[in-house]
Amino acid sequence: MVAFFVTFFCLGQKRYQTFFEKGNGNQSSTYEQAITFFKELDHDFISIKMEECGKTDSGLPLHMVLFDSDAKTKFPMPQKEKAVILINNAIHAGEPDGVDATMQLFRDLALGKIKAPKNTIVVTIPVYNIGGMLNRNSTSRVNQNGPEEYGFRGNARNFDLNRDMIKVDTKNAKSLIEIFHKLNPDVFIDNHVSNGADYQYILTYIQTEPSRLGKELGGYMQNKMTPAIVAKLKQKGIDTSPYVNVWGDTPDKGFSQFYDSPRYTTGYTSLFNTIGYVVETHMWKNYSSRVKATYDFMIETLDYVDSHHNEIKDARLKNRSDYSSKVKYPLQWEVDSSKVVRMDFLGYESSMKRSDVTTGSRLYYDRSKPYKKQIDYYTNYKGSNEVVIPAAYVIPQGWWTIIDVLKKNHISYTQLKKDTVIELETYKVKDFKTVNSAYEGHYLHKNTKVISSIQKIKCSKGDYVFTTNQNGVKYLLETLEPEAIDSFFNWNFFDSILQQKEGYSDYLFEDLAVEILKENPYIKEKMDEKMKYDTAFANNPEAQLDFIYKMSKYHEKAYLQYPVYRLLK
Repeated sequence: MVAFFVTFFCLGQKRYQTFFEKGNGNQSSTYEQAITFFKELDHDFISIKMEECGKTDSGLPLHMVLFDSDAKTKFPMPQKEKAVILINNAIHAGEPDGVDATMQLFRDLALGKIKAPKNTIVVTIPVYNIGGMLNRNSTSRVNQNGPEEYGFRGNARNFDLNRDMIKVDTKNAKSLIEIFHKLNPDVFIDNHVSNGADYQYILTYIQTEPSRLGKELGGYMQNKMTPAIVAKLKQKGIDTSPYVNVWGDTPDKGFSQFYDSPRYTTGYTSLFNTIGYVVETHMWKNYSSRVKATYDFMIETLDYVDSHHNEIKDARLKNRSDYSSKVKYPLQWEVDSSKVVRMDFLGYESSMKRSDVTTGSRLYYDRSKPYKKQIDYYTNYKGSNEVVIPAAYVIPQGWWTIIDVLKKNHISYTQLKKDTVIELETYKVKDFKTVNSAYEGHYLHKNTKVISSIQKIKCSKGDYVFTTNQNGVKYLLETLEPEAIDSFFNWNFFDSILQQKEGYSDYLFEDLAVEILKENPYIKEKMDEKMKYDTAFANNPEAQLDFIYKMSKYHEKAYLQYPVYRLLK
C-alpha cells in the first residue's frame, strides 16, 4: 500500500506540474494556463472545488478555488468550526509570484505532499486582475528581475485594484467584496512583489496595522501569530523583515509599519476583524526564489492557523466587542514614536555617486557589501481626532449611490416605516482640500473638517437606518465619517453638495438686504466686526452682500450640508 501511494504521488507530481515548474525557473503561467490547471485539479480531486464568482472589467468571470480536506464544503459556506484562509493573487498582475506559488500549494494539498489541514479551509482567487494578466509584456516592471513575461498593474479599465476597496469603481472589486463576505475569512493573504529599497531579504511582509485592527485581534497577531510564522520561516533559511517602508531614502535610518488604510485590501479586511498579510517578495531577487518564499509563507501561515484556529476565532469575537455605541473611535492615525523596537536588519551599504546619465547624483546600493545592523522600527500607529460611535447612521433614500455600496458590503439596515422627525447630529463641511491631479479616477479630498450640531431632521418613509451594533461597525465609521481618510466624502461621493445651486441678483437682493439687516441686527454686528479686522472684506462690496446672503434664511440649506446623520441614542 505504501509503495502504491509513493508511485501515485510521484506520477501525480509529474502529471500536475505547473507551467512554472516545467520551465527554466523564470517563466510564469498565463491566465489561461492557471485557470486550466485549477479546472483539472477540480475535476480530479474531490477536495478541490472551483467556481465562477462574479464578473470583472475584462468581461471574464472571477474564479474562486477551495480546498477542504473533508471534501464537504460548498460555497457559500457556514462559519462553524473550521477557520478560513483567503489568498488573493495578481491584484497587480505584473507581480505573479503568488499565482505560480498558489498553483503548487493547491496541487500539493490535493496530492498529500503537505499535511492537509484538519481545521482550516483554504480558498484562493487564482487571478484577481484578469485584464492586467491578459496585458502580458516584458517591460512594464522595469526594475523587476523576472519572470520573462508578466501582466500589467492596471486592470482592463486601468484601475489599480489595490486602491478600489472603498470606492468600488470596478466589477472586480464588487465580486471580491461578495466573495469576502460570504467566506468571512479569519485570515487574508494578498501576494505582491515590492519595488522600493534594496536589501538582502527575499521576502518582506505587511501585517494589518495592529492598532487599527483592534486591541484583541491586533495584539494577538502582532505578539503571537506573526512572530511564530517568522520563526518558522527562519528555520527554513528564509530571513524576513516587515515591509521596508522607505521611499527615496535608505533603510539605515529606520522605518515604520506600513499604514494600510481601508482603500487597500488588508486595510479593508481589517474593518471586518480579519487578520491580513501582504506578502512582498523583493523585485531584484530571482523569480524561482521569490515563488518558493511565497509558497513557504502560505504554508507556515496555514500551519499556524490550523493549530490555533480556536484562538483566532475567539480573538475575532472579543475584538468586535471593543467597537460599540458610545465608545470613542479615532478617525486619523500617526506613527506612535513611543513604540519603537531595535530590529536586526539585513541590508547593503549605500552611498551617493555621480550619475552616468544625468548631471546629478544617484543612490547606489553596493551588493558586495552586505551588512547586519540594528535599526529603529516603529511598530504601531496612534489614533487622533476621535468621534463617539453613534447608535446608528440615518441616510436619506435619495443617496442610493452610497446605500448600494453599503448593501454590497453586507451592512444590515432597516427602513423607516413612516415620515417622522428625529433629533440627530448633523455635519456641515467647514473645510477640505482637493488634490490637483487625478488619483484612481477621482480627485480626492483630504484634510476635511466638519462642524457638528444637533437638529430635528424631517425623515421620510423609506429612509435608511444603519445601526452600529453589527460586524461592519468599523466599515460604517471609516466610510460615513467625512474626516476619515477613505471616507465616501473624500472619495467624491458627495461632491454635489459642494456646489451652490441657487443664488441672487445683486440689484434685486440689495433692497432685500436692507430688510434683512433691520430684522436681524446680529448679522449687521457680525459684518461690522469683520470689516474691522478684514481690510479686503471692507473694500469689497460684493463680498459684503454675499456675507449677508449667506447669513440669512435665503441661503440654501443643502450647500455644504452633509446628508448623513448620526443617531446618538
